[in-house]
Amino acid sequence: PRLQLASPPWRKSFECAMHRESHDRRAFTLMELLVVIAIIATLAAIVAPAIFRNLGDAKTSAAQSQIEMLSMALNSYRLDNGDYPTQAQGLAALRVAPTGSDAPPNWRGPYLTREVPLDPWRRPYVYTNPGVENQGGFDLYTLGKDGKPGGDDEDADVTSWGGPVRQ
Repeated sequence: PRLQLASPPWRKSFECAMHRESHDRRAFTLMELLVVIAIIATLAAIVAPAIFRNLGDAKTSAAQSQIEMLSMALNSYRLDNGDYPTQAQGLAALRVAPTGSDAPPNWRGPYLTREVPLDPWRRPYVYTNPGVENQGGFDLYTLGKDGKPGGDDEDADVTSWGGPVRQ
């Protein structure tokens, strides 16, 4: 038979301490979680305004691009028909041939491959013929996010002539 020696009394407390330490490291402490949440909140507070500012700039750029695209389609319409669509015909004349007494003689459209888009703020573009700013042509614009003349940044008017809307 083998003789078994008794383990020293300090061994049991050492094993318990080691077991507790490995058990405690399986989860994060409340303090560690609070520090991580504070760091994430600080980063969000710094980054979020820049992201939303860029979103507003992107919508304004999209409106400028759409106005340029619609202006090119209106100029093509004029080349074929001798004049721009009437106020009553509106931008729809770029997609569907107008009918009636003022139907264009040489409509060769559609001048747009898709339906006339809404502005980035989900409102129709404003088309006037004859224009107030371009009296020999047309005015095409959107009033920006706020839908009111004037404004700054995302609320600014986006126009075919590059200036503000005067009403």
